[in-house]
Amino acid sequence: MKPRTRARSIALQVLYETDIADSHLPGDVLKTRLEDTLLSDDLAEFARKIIFGVLPLRQDLDQLISKYAPEWPLDQIAAIDRNILRIAFWEFAVSRETPVKVAINEAVELAKSYGSDSAPRFINGVLGTLADHENEIHQIIKNRINHEAKLES
Repeated sequence: MKPRTRARSIALQVLYETDIADSHLPGDVLKTRLEDTLLSDDLAEFARKIIFGVLPLRQDLDQLISKYAPEWPLDQIAAIDRNILRIAFWEFAVSRETPVKVAINEAVELAKSYGSDSAPRFINGVLGTLADHENEIHQIIKNRINHEAKLES
């Protein structure tokens, strides 16, 4: 597994665990995962950035996935697949530090490792649909983040 893929894998494990067990704190889960899997400081920071980038936007990401890919209801998507989608979606539509094709390829690789036999094709299809609306989605999320920041001030 490539180094950044390993970091994404750690992020996925943390997001999955905190998704299915609300009482587990993401910082604690990350610390445990990093004790089990050695990552360089920059890769650990990359995983941390994904986790704490996705978590506050989870509901927004889910709503946008539902809006742009309505043929795949989120409540019927396996938790592992849902979190793979969130990571890739956050990477290309929010963070925008990862090219769309790379984010999708990485998500497909995670799906091959952690998902069901049909997960890689499913993940690729959903993310392909979302990628078609990348700029529009980025603007929606940017507006929501700015709006929430104004409310907090």
